[in-house]
Amino acid sequence: MDKILDFIAGIGRTLLDMVRMAGQVTLFGLLAVSHLVRPPFYWRTFWGSLIEIGYFSLPVVALTALFSGGVIALQSYTGFAQYHAQSAIAGIVILAVTRELGPVLAGLMVAGRVGAAMSAEIGTMRVTNQIDALSTLSTNPVKYLVTPRLLAGTLALPFLVIVADILGVMGGFIVCVMKLNFVPQAYISATLSSFKMMDVTVGLAKAAIFGFLIALMGCYHGYHSRGGAEGVGAATTAAVVAASILLLTFDYLLTDVFFSQ
Repeated sequence: MDKILDFIAGIGRTLLDMVRMAGQVTLFGLLAVSHLVRPPFYWRTFWGSLIEIGYFSLPVVALTALFSGGVIALQSYTGFAQYHAQSAIAGIVILAVTRELGPVLAGLMVAGRVGAAMSAEIGTMRVTNQIDALSTLSTNPVKYLVTPRLLAGTLALPFLVIVADILGVMGGFIVCVMKLNFVPQAYISATLSSFKMMDVTVGLAKAAIFGFLIALMGCYHGYHSRGGAEGVGAATTAAVVAASILLLTFDYLLTDVFFSQ
């Protein structure tokens, strides 16, 4: 009986820790967002973060999207050929890329690359007392370190998703034309007829939210890291895992809101 009670108590403690963590992250995010409307704004940090998130993430996002579009085309052809519905492949590719794969894959790649880097950078500043030094110099560390990164992540990821959408559709086109012997004009016509601006708009809205969440997780875990190099490593891992889980959770919620009807 004691083991059962201990098990239930363990579940309760875990749930309470999760609720406490969610509250702390929410308050941290609200505090950082509130500094957007309170000067000064550190433009140098913002532009550096925007370049780091947007420009330097382009290669990995582009390659991921290009090959993902090709894989969708191949897998769709395998299934649709049994029902002589190969003409639907173009619509499936653009639908899957613009609605889901573009935002989600770009978000996961950025979470692994940028979220970890943010957490490691801010975490190193924390354990080496550089954040305390900012406070000593009358510089608000949240305003200086977190707020510009949140804005940069929110603005940069939609740009990456636009690139991912274009290259994902291009990947499907290349595979269908070069490998599956589709007529290029017919494929392009089918793609254009299946294109819906609503899908792209929702994908970009998802991307903005994903970018905010990735930056928030990276900054939060780095800002609250403790315990030297080991603590920074743990914070980096936690930032990537938390950002990935939140990204997939919000992807489902947003998809349910926009496309459940």
